[in-house]
Amino acid sequence: MLFLTQNHVEERRARGFDESTLYSEPAEDRLLEAKEVSAEIEQAFLGVKLGAGVGLFEGQAIDNYESEAERERKRARDEKEDWRRIDSKHLNACHSSLSFFDPLGMRFHLPAFICCELRGEYRMGLDIRLSELDDLRRSQFSLLSPTQKSAVARFLEFLSEDVDSEFSRPAIERDLIEYWLDGPQPKRLG
Repeated sequence: MLFLTQNHVEERRARGFDESTLYSEPAEDRLLEAKEVSAEIEQAFLGVKLGAGVGLFEGQAIDNYESEAERERKRARDEKEDWRRIDSKHLNACHSSLSFFDPLGMRFHLPAFICCELRGEYRMGLDIRLSELDDLRRSQFSLLSPTQKSAVARFLEFLSEDVDSEFSRPAIERDLIEYWLDGPQPKRLG
């Protein structure tokens, strides 16, 4: 996602950059909208704990085919109580864990990844992870409440309006209708 922080906007403007050539709305409006979406995500996932779910570092151990002992050692490092305490550098370093989360692990980590992306700190992009859904990916999201799914849908709507989402926009829009919003509904953003 091409997402600018306020510092990026100010630096680019100082160099004479006109963000209207890339955005359909002023950069400040986009930043404000990102904060609103982030607040909705935070509220929807407030109080979610990892429980017995696959943790962030544990997911990396699974990805690396590490021993059960090493997996347990890495799980001991995982944040389990408050997803907001997960550092962006760990989310970036452990991005492949998204493929190895069980439903509990996904419910706990997804808001951290989304908020990291909304702050402009996630370097991998979530558009493909949250669209082009197959049965495995859908099963990872199976524990999300309707409120949580709706918050993720709002993030995807925000994401689909980004210039860098041109390639994934058709899949995002399809999966918004077919999965995240549970049937055809009017767009809430825009």
